[in-house]
Amino acid sequence: MASLTDNGALSPMVRKLAAWAALSPEDERAILELPYTVRSFSPGGYIVRDGDKPQNSCVLLSGFAYRHKIVGDGGRQILSIHMKGDLVDLHNSLLHTADHNVQALSQVELACIPHEAVKELAFARPTVGVAMWYDTLVDASIHREWIANVGRRDGRTRTAHLLCEFGVRLETAGLGSTREYDMPMTQEQLSDCTGLTPVHMSRSLKALESEGLVRRTKRAVSIDDWGRLAEAGDFRPDYLHVTMPGIPLL
Repeated sequence: MASLTDNGALSPMVRKLAAWAALSPEDERAILELPYTVRSFSPGGYIVRDGDKPQNSCVLLSGFAYRHKIVGDGGRQILSIHMKGDLVDLHNSLLHTADHNVQALSQVELACIPHEAVKELAFARPTVGVAMWYDTLVDASIHREWIANVGRRDGRTRTAHLLCEFGVRLETAGLGSTREYDMPMTQEQLSDCTGLTPVHMSRSLKALESEGLVRRTKRAVSIDDWGRLAEAGDFRPDYLHVTMPGIPLL
């Protein structure tokens, strides 16, 4: 028999929340029956702008998006990357005013769910509410790791760490492999993720390649020795709160 998660535009949201809590068939059906509007954005399109008062929370149905802040001199700091199934602005259902930007990294498709419907579901079905809460807590855990990465690791280590995280998250979401994947970010965007200049990012990538830790062809990334790259990146996946066979807690 086909699972409920195989049906409906909101099935990526069901699969994501089911990773955080044991959803019943009724919980899954309630998520799939949420009202939503599908919207598409081209690369660079703004999904949410700093200062907006969003009326919807959006589930990423395809593609990649990123959160970022612009500082006083115009510099950009990318805060996180999001992929299929992620609820990219769930917190705005309660905070009301956006305090950062959410922008399309690639061509994306989103399901936009009215805030009132999100809140009603969370309170009416406590297990779904707990899963949403858990999701925001994992987001916060990832943000803490990114702060540590930018603040206390050198350029080579920051870069290796980001490559490891992206691979684990892609594999967990069923979108790729930790050993080989396509990186949807430009070198400039990678720089803004890590707080490095584009020149420093280029040197860091070349250093990892020269050490035999990664191989790159255009945007394709291949990792032949996961353990060595994870060691170089000071990478422990526990902050992602996922369990993956073959990915040790170093």
